Amino acid sequence: MQLSKKSLPEFSGTKREGLKNRVDAFYELLAHIYGADKLILKATKLEALALLRSRNLRKKVLGLQKVIFEDPTLDKIPALLEIPSILKELEEHAAHILARRSLEESIEQKINLKLQERHEEYIREVKKQLLKEEGGPENPQTLKKYALLEKKHSTGLSRSAMEFLRPTSLEEIIGQTRGIRALMSKLASPFPQHIIIYGPPGVGKTAAARLALEAAKKMPHTPFHESAPFVEVDATTLRWDPRETTNPLLGSVHDPIYQGARRELSEGGIPEPKPGLVTEAHGGVLFIDEIGEMDLHLQSKLLKVLEDKRVFFDSAYYDPTDPQVPKYIRKLFEDGAPADFVLIGATTKASAEISPALRSRCSAVYFEPLSPDDIKKIVINAARKLEVEITPEAVELISRYTSEGRGAVNLLADAYGLALFNSSAGGKDCFALKEHQEKNAGDDRKRSKKVVIDDELMKEVIQSNRLFPLGLAEKSCEPQVGKVFGLAASGYLGTVLEIEAVSFPAAEAGKGKIRFNEAAGVMTRDSVFNAASVLRKISGLDINEYDLHINVVGGANIEGPSAGVALFLALYSALKKIPLRQDIAVSGELSLQGKIKPVGGLLEKLYGARIAGIKEVFLPRGNMCELPSSLQEITINYMDNVEELITFVQARESMENE
Repeated sequence: MQLSKKSLPEFSGTKREGLKNRVDAFYELLAHIYGADKLILKATKLEALALLRSRNLRKKVLGLQKVIFEDPTLDKIPALLEIPSILKELEEHAAHILARRSLEESIEQKINLKLQERHEEYIREVKKQLLKEEGGPENPQTLKKYALLEKKHSTGLSRSAMEFLRPTSLEEIIGQTRGIRALMSKLASPFPQHIIIYGPPGVGKTAAARLALEAAKKMPHTPFHESAPFVEVDATTLRWDPRETTNPLLGSVHDPIYQGARRELSEGGIPEPKPGLVTEAHGGVLFIDEIGEMDLHLQSKLLKVLEDKRVFFDSAYYDPTDPQVPKYIRKLFEDGAPADFVLIGATTKASAEISPALRSRCSAVYFEPLSPDDIKKIVINAARKLEVEITPEAVELISRYTSEGRGAVNLLADAYGLALFNSSAGGKDCFALKEHQEKNAGDDRKRSKKVVIDDELMKEVIQSNRLFPLGLAEKSCEPQVGKVFGLAASGYLGTVLEIEAVSFPAAEAGKGKIRFNEAAGVMTRDSVFNAASVLRKISGLDINEYDLHINVVGGANIEGPSAGVALFLALYSALKKIPLRQDIAVSGELSLQGKIKPVGGLLEKLYGARIAGIKEVFLPRGNMCELPSSLQEITINYMDNVEELITFVQARESMENE
């Protein structure tokens, strides 16, 4: 549009000067946005440099248009009237450029910051790698701690007595011929069974399990390889974690963030399964001592593993589609960890106290209590290993004060230590002992073949351990009135009950009383009344004419009715003043008809009789069974009723008098 000459005066003076100032200010803004040098280069490329340097206001505006719109084809010089609107449009476009420039600078700063962080991290990784290649992450402090740790590893005491004297073959396990035979028949088979070994403590259950696996490896028809592992754990150390964050028995999954997963896994959020003892025992034996103490929920989990022969893992962090998951982790999650092993559990509890689900999957093997003869053999073998001389009297003492093989070895080890102390320091001068030890510091396991353990030395050890005899303190074959020995069982051990009774004429005629120690239990009280009724029926004596006092020596609690026959004999003897034999023991439940009923815990009771030195016992005929060979020295008489029993238990002199 061409301006008429009439319009030109309108831009003279102040208005023209104002437009000029706006154009100059906008030019300075461009110089600030692009920079003076960059603006010149940009204007040159767009063929606008001559226009920007022109003194003609209209040409200068055209130059600004070319730079702002980046269009070199613009060639129309604007009229003065168009300049205000053009400047407004240029200012809006410049504002947009400034906003975009500001955003770009902000983003560029963030990018540079991230690049700087990545660069620093890369530098740290390179430094770590260089440290590892040139000597690892060691420093003087860590090297000093390592040296101290190595020194501790190189220094140690001698093995414990139990470790040194532990059986090294199945033949060295004394008194468990039947149990070991049963154990091997179940383990050394092409199809080995899961096993629970029942028995009292200290009879060799753990040693037998370990040695049985070693023996089974040598048999050609067993599935155990030479490298088959024997993994041992105590059930009392296994606890069920409801959060399932840790499970040393079955294994668990480590959270990639909070549980110390490896760096390369935690960065990718990949969980890592940690197999447990069942996988470590794969192909061998998992031995769980005191398996009856295991948490029931953990038992259920273990039974599932026994069926599946593997452990399956689960985690909310596991993504099967993630290509960064290592192959071994993917396989553990998808196929599980192998856990094909034979379970051998050991317990001192009765089978009824073990979970029925666990019992149904395991075959039972029973280890028997040790007899005094077994204890003697164990002591003699241990003394031979220690290269000490032990007198028969000392061996006899040990067999009287313990029924555990472990306890017998501990007593021998205590006596051995005391003998060395006495021989080296006279048992008095501790400074002399210290000097003796310093002289022999280089000799780690020096033993004197002259060490002798006699009964006096053993008595001192027994007194220091506060032990008491297992059997009868005083055995007497002389018949006594109102006294008889009964038999009781507690767990896998039996004991002899000393029952005594005394009778007096009633303090008040026809109102006799019966007293007995309440500590014996409710069942004993019922047995006393049953015995009193049977006594009246058989003898015709009216017990209301007598004051009777019955006592179970030692205050033992009798849980069952098996003392009924013994209580009857004590009352019968006390009332009729008939002496009873003191070299026998009886057991049986007494019915009101005088019948002798079968009782439980027969083998345990017979072991108790053997420990007490009793050679003849009387039992219910309903308990007739084949006894183990270790009990063959005991004579057993089976009876149906108390009338028949009376003729056998009373002293011969009284029978002749009758």
